[in-house]
Amino acid sequence: MRCRRVLVCLVVLLVFVLMGPRAAVAARQYAAIFSFGDSLSDTGNLCVDGIPDYLATARLPYGMTYFGYPTGRVSDGRVVVDFIAQELGLPLVPPSNAKNATFHRGANFAITGATALDLSFFQERGLDKGVWSSGSLHTQIKWFQDMKPRICSSLSQQACRDLFRRSLFIVGEIGGNDYGSTLFAFRPVSEVHALVPHVVAAIGRGVEALIAEGAVELVVPGTMPIGCFPLYLSAFRDHPPEGYGPRTGCVKDLNTLSWAHNAALQREIARLRAKHPGVRIVYADFYTPAIQFVLHAEKYGMVKQTPRACCGAPGVGEYNFNLTSLCGQPGAYACDNPSNHWSWDGIHLTETAYGHIAKGWLYGPFADPPILDTTKHLG
Repeated sequence: MRCRRVLVCLVVLLVFVLMGPRAAVAARQYAAIFSFGDSLSDTGNLCVDGIPDYLATARLPYGMTYFGYPTGRVSDGRVVVDFIAQELGLPLVPPSNAKNATFHRGANFAITGATALDLSFFQERGLDKGVWSSGSLHTQIKWFQDMKPRICSSLSQQACRDLFRRSLFIVGEIGGNDYGSTLFAFRPVSEVHALVPHVVAAIGRGVEALIAEGAVELVVPGTMPIGCFPLYLSAFRDHPPEGYGPRTGCVKDLNTLSWAHNAALQREIARLRAKHPGVRIVYADFYTPAIQFVLHAEKYGMVKQTPRACCGAPGVGEYNFNLTSLCGQPGAYACDNPSNHWSWDGIHLTETAYGHIAKGWLYGPFADPPILDTTKHLG
């Protein structure tokens, strides 16, 4: 009998080796995806009632690559959550504001402009002019809580609990707008760094709130290296030559801010893992792949160049970014082949870049552990 068990284990191991990452799909069968965050994850929550006049991101050329029309995604096509859903065999996750949707396979509460911290935090510090979305992380979680009875209306209590236990919760990226509100108020970088503990604590509280709602599989992304993005390279151009990375051309102190956030977030995730041993929390890395796109663009089928927006207009420097002619506005244009670029509009990524990141989150190396880690199974 023991020999038979050993033989079965060896056969299973051989299957995983031969099939590679695809075998993990069978090992982790998610029932739904529930996503939270900002414009890096938004799939159209601001557009379900029509396109607001102020929202250039809901006009062509946004959406040109995959959908052929703007969907409210701030990219030329799909974003990370779309690639993850497709790889898991799930439908694209609908925005939570969508009409006539059941949300039994998931919902996306992410909204462009969202912050980790509530608006009151910024109001108390005179920073609220830089925050134009009231959909903070905790507001989005409240939306999820309000939706739960609707999702579970036709399910038994046990079936409802099982649904959320077998769902993947993606909590972010969020936090970038918190730092942006302070940076664009031209506060000292030291003051922006002082936000890190508050932002990370807010994300930690959000994760715990979702665990309390029944989540046992969560992905918590870090933030981008903002010093590499044309928006910040154009707006903060008064750095001396030594203030830029010699290989990347990125602003060092802004990337240090992103690094500090990610390091603190990983410590918070370690704390949460210890506190909730029955819960699986994945740290998803946005920082490393974005740096890789800058340094080794050709490895990802892109053109190696100065950080440059595919969609934009000439401004200051070589970045094809102009605050008076943003992508989707008069005077801006899109490059012929967005797949050659990692930066879509100087603030967000191209579909190609998001696709590489999603693959790295699912199978490694851009996640700890990878979402489809074959060594850990759903309970």
